[in-house]
Amino acid sequence: MLRGLYDWTMSLAARKSAEWWLAFIAFVESSVFLIPADVLYVPMALAWPGRAYRYALVATVASVLGGIAGWTIGYYAFDAIAKPALEFYGKFEAFEQLRASADADLILLLLITSGLSHLPPIKVVTILSGALHVNIWLFIASAIVARGARFLFLAWLLNRYGVTIRHFIEERLGMLAALGCAALIGLYVVVRYVS
Repeated sequence: MLRGLYDWTMSLAARKSAEWWLAFIAFVESSVFLIPADVLYVPMALAWPGRAYRYALVATVASVLGGIAGWTIGYYAFDAIAKPALEFYGKFEAFEQLRASADADLILLLLITSGLSHLPPIKVVTILSGALHVNIWLFIASAIVARGARFLFLAWLLNRYGVTIRHFIEERLGMLAALGCAALIGLYVVVRYVS
């Protein structure tokens, strides 16, 4: 199953419409979607390493625009859209605790960490930024820096080591998936029980 999913993603990455899909996923990831744009960006850059920087630019622009949409939801439609979604996922109380303790400096830090590493998820931070009425220009600048740095660094790595990394991934796909799952479980345990 994992091999089939990998092959499907690689075939999608080679399609003419791949850039549009990348832009769409990057946009919705920053405001409402659970899956990061990396799931399409990395295979696209592996399929075409010479286009890695172009894809990074597409992902960055779409991600920042999606972040603005998330900020707008938090600022103008928190009660109508964000609150019901947070309640549906069982995250409203945790969101409210974060909202009560957050200030502009913390939001800036969260924007950078979520932009670089998805921790916390970028959609939570974009909505929180709007709900706390963070200055939109500061928000946009932070999102450009964080998301741009992430995608450009990945572009550099994939452009420089793309063929080698692709062969490495294809030969060790099962092991890499197991390590990724173990890392996620470990991160969950640390966040849940240590903090």
